Amino acid sequence: MGGLAALSPAAQAADSELARNGGFEAGLDGWNCTAGSGAAVASPVRSGTKALQATPAGSDNAKCSQTITVKPGSTYTLSGWVRGSYVYLGVTGTGTTDGYAWTQSAPDWQKLSTTFTTGAATTAVTVYTHGWYGTPAYQADDLSLYGPGGDPVAIPATPTGLAAGSPTSTSVPLTWPAVAGATSYKVYRGGSLVATVTGTSYTATGLTANTPYSFQVSAANSAGESAKSTAVTATTTSGGGGGGGGLPARALVGYLHSSFANGSGYTRMADVPDSWDVINLAFGEPTSVTSGDIRFKLCPVAECPNVESEADFKTAIKAKQAAGKKVLISIGGQNGQVQLATTAARDAFVTSVSKIIDEYGLDGLDIDFEGHSLSLQNGDTDFRNPTSPVIVNLIQAIKTLKAKYGATFVLTMAPETFFVQLGYQFYGSGPWGGQDPRAGAYLPVIHALRDDLTLLHVQDYNSGPIMGLDNQYHSMGGADFHIAMTDMLLTGFPVAGNAERFFPGLRPDQVAIGLPASTQAGNGHTSPAEVNKALDCLTKKQNCGTYQTHGTWSSLRGLMTWSINWDRFNQWEFSRNFDAYNWS
Repeated sequence: MGGLAALSPAAQAADSELARNGGFEAGLDGWNCTAGSGAAVASPVRSGTKALQATPAGSDNAKCSQTITVKPGSTYTLSGWVRGSYVYLGVTGTGTTDGYAWTQSAPDWQKLSTTFTTGAATTAVTVYTHGWYGTPAYQADDLSLYGPGGDPVAIPATPTGLAAGSPTSTSVPLTWPAVAGATSYKVYRGGSLVATVTGTSYTATGLTANTPYSFQVSAANSAGESAKSTAVTATTTSGGGGGGGGLPARALVGYLHSSFANGSGYTRMADVPDSWDVINLAFGEPTSVTSGDIRFKLCPVAECPNVESEADFKTAIKAKQAAGKKVLISIGGQNGQVQLATTAARDAFVTSVSKIIDEYGLDGLDIDFEGHSLSLQNGDTDFRNPTSPVIVNLIQAIKTLKAKYGATFVLTMAPETFFVQLGYQFYGSGPWGGQDPRAGAYLPVIHALRDDLTLLHVQDYNSGPIMGLDNQYHSMGGADFHIAMTDMLLTGFPVAGNAERFFPGLRPDQVAIGLPASTQAGNGHTSPAEVNKALDCLTKKQNCGTYQTHGTWSSLRGLMTWSINWDRFNQWEFSRNFDAYNWS
C-alpha cells in the first residue's frame, strides 16, 4: 500500500492548470466573447479582484471561449464558478464526447464541473461558458482546465491543390487535399471570408449566373491560420438555377380556393383575371398525415353551387397556360398536414402528386407545408446536412419530381416566417434541447433545392414578431416587416447565430413577398400604400424607413397573396395595386 501511495504524486506530475487567465485578473486576455458580450468586472467576484460578466442579447448567448493545447488520449477536468440563470460551462473538440455542465439558477456562486478524455488525434480543445437567449447577464470566475499539457501546436501549412468542380448557375463546388495539423479550413471568395469548415470540401451557393468567381482556402488550428492558397477561378453557367420557369420579370402569384369554399366564395378558373401570373390550386391534401398520398378534387356542388365541371376546369387551365400563365398544385395548407416520415410515404407522395399534375396538365408544384408538417429531430443541427426523415424525404421527393418533369417544372414554396426567418435566432430544438423543433425547419429544404427553386414567397402574415438582421424585432402589418423579412432572404444569415452555418441569400428573381389580400384573409394585412413602400425600398432603396437593407434588389420577382378569392371579395384591390405599381 505504501508503495502505491508514493507513486501517486509522480503519476500526476505532468498534470497542471492549463486555462489562461481563468480568474480574469488580466481582463479578457486569452478569452473571446461573441458579439462583444463579455467584460471583466470588479463586482461580483468569487476570488481576486475581477470576474467575467457576459450579457446575452438578441440571437447571441454571450459565449466566451478559449482554445487550449492538450495531449491525445488524456483525461481532463474542467471546472468553474458561475452566477446567474441558465449558465453553461463546457468543452468542444475533444475527439470523443464533448461535455458540459449547467445550472438553471445560481443566485450566488455555484461550482460547475465536467471531465472528459481526448481522442487519439486531439491536440486542442475549446472550453467555453455562455448564458441563454433573453436572460440577464451572468458571471463566471476561477475557470480551470486541469490535466497534462499538450505539445506546442504549429500553424498548419498553406493548402495546395484547391480545385473547382463543375459549376451550376448558382453554385461552385470546391475541394482540396487535407493539411496535416489543420482542424478547420477558411474559404475566401474574392478575398472575403465566406465560410469556415472542418472538412476538405465546400460548395459556394447563392451565386449569380454567368459570373466569374475567385476562391482561396487557408488551413487553421489553435495556433493560427496559414496563408491563403493560390486562387482558383470558376464561372457559373448561364440560366439561373431554378430559373423563372417562364415567368414574367414581375409576377403576381395567387392561391385559388378550388377544393373548398369559405367566406370569400368560390371563384371559377375561367373567371381569374389576367393579372395573375401563377395560380396555385388550393389544396392537395393527404389521405392521412403520414401516408404521403395526396388527393385533389374540386369543391363539391353542395359547398360551392357555382363550381364548374371537371371538363370546364381543365379547359380553363389550358386557356390560362395558352395565355402564358402557370397553374400549380399547392400541397398542404393550414389543414393539410404532410409528414413524409418514411420512404414509403416519400414514394407515395411522388406517385400521387405526379398523378394530379398529369391529370390536370399542371406546370408544377407549390409546397405549402404548415403546422407540424416539418420539424427537426434532436441532434439535427446543421441545415446543410439534414438528418430528420421528414426533411430528407421531402427533399428527395421534390428532386425526383423535378427530374421527371424537367427544366420547365415550376417549383414554389410558401413557408411561414416561423420556419424560415426565425432560424436566425433558433434552429430546431437547439443544441441542448427545449426549443420548438419546428423553428427554421424549412431552411434545409430551401437550401437543398435552391438550384431547382423558381419562387420562394414566405407568408409575411399570421406571424409573431421576428428579429431582423438589425437584431431588432419587426411586427407584421407595415412596410417595415416586409422589408426586413425579405432582406433576410436576399442577404442570407447565420443560422441560430452560428457564423459557420450561414444560410446564403437567394437570387432576387427567386423571391416574392407573401401578403394577405384583405383584412379578412389573414392577420397582418398591409395597405396598398405600405406594400408600395416595401417595394420602393427593396427595389430602389427609396422610402425605406428605419431599416437599412443590405442591397438594392431591382430584380425582385413580385408578390404572392392569399388569395385570389379574397382579392375578388375585396374588389380586386391587391391585384389592381400590383398592376399599377411603377417598378422603374
